[in-house]
Amino acid sequence: MLSSRIARHDTRTALPPPKQPDPHYGSAAHREWRAAVLARAGHACQRCGRRGVRLYADHIVELQDGGAALDVTNGQALCGACHTTKTAAARAARMAR
Repeated sequence: MLSSRIARHDTRTALPPPKQPDPHYGSAAHREWRAAVLARAGHACQRCGRRGVRLYADHIVELQDGGAALDVTNGQALCGACHTTKTAAARAARMAR
């Protein structure tokens, strides 16, 4: 029987550890920044205009790219779909450099 000769691997051990959020995301200053960004956007996605969905306070210029962490003008409210699209594009641009 062929299947008995194939080594079995536990793929769970090959997975990277879960990403740990940066400590500043849980700070009171970050919560205030998030609230200010969402209020400034009128609690609507600034890309597609959706309301009534979970919104992310997103850094327009990402922190890894030198964006200001707590500057409200560097923040935008994005729904999940728009946040994923924007983050993937920023990551791709960073990797292309």
